[in-house]
Amino acid sequence: MININNVSLAYTIHHERSHSLKEKMINLFHKRKYVEQSEETFWALKNLNFSVHEGEQFAIIGKNGAGKSTLLKVISGILKPTKGSVEVNGSIQPLIEIAAGFNPEFSGRENIYLNGYMLGFSREQLKAKEKEIIDFSELENFIDVPVKYYSSGMSVRLAFTIATSVEPEILLLDEMISAGDAGFIKKARSRMESLVKRAKGVVIVSHDLQLVREFATRAVVIDKGELVFDGDPNQAVDKYLNL
Repeated sequence: MININNVSLAYTIHHERSHSLKEKMINLFHKRKYVEQSEETFWALKNLNFSVHEGEQFAIIGKNGAGKSTLLKVISGILKPTKGSVEVNGSIQPLIEIAAGFNPEFSGRENIYLNGYMLGFSREQLKAKEKEIIDFSELENFIDVPVKYYSSGMSVRLAFTIATSVEPEILLLDEMISAGDAGFIKKARSRMESLVKRAKGVVIVSHDLQLVREFATRAVVIDKGELVFDGDPNQAVDKYLNL
């Protein structure tokens, strides 16, 4: 369902000169000149090659900064690789930074329609789902309040509910829901499990190694942007712990 072919992704890092008075005096005293700007290329992903097949529950693990979330964004099309190509066969739904698409000036109800349109829903479909989204997110009393007044937990609850209203063939998850009280987290996990069961393929990024052992049918380990293991989830966790 997903083919990653020689994928690399580079960022250009700009180092700008300091403008502090202290630096100016030191450079003046030593008769040094500023370097106006220097650039550095950082390769977040390096020559990745693998495929995800239908029916797999596929996990990506690695240390912080290894490139896991970056890879998920490349698969979803949020980021374009510098080299190589990504082929996705099937509809895809990324649950990545799910509250990032909200307009803070719009109410919760207006953001349901804004985000729903971006997910491909028609107005009629959103009208049919509106009440269920409001009820599940537990925002009945706040749904017509601008999102800029929401707590982070309220925003994530609404975004999570909207995003999980679709039924994609391929589901991309960057960690599990962690905002809200214990009751909401429990029902959110149940909703997620139901969605996973209906998807043809699932790709998850998680630091929860026990979840990887229990959930995944296959796992890869990413270290400094490179693929260092691909195979059995238990062996993948052991490889990660040995890094």
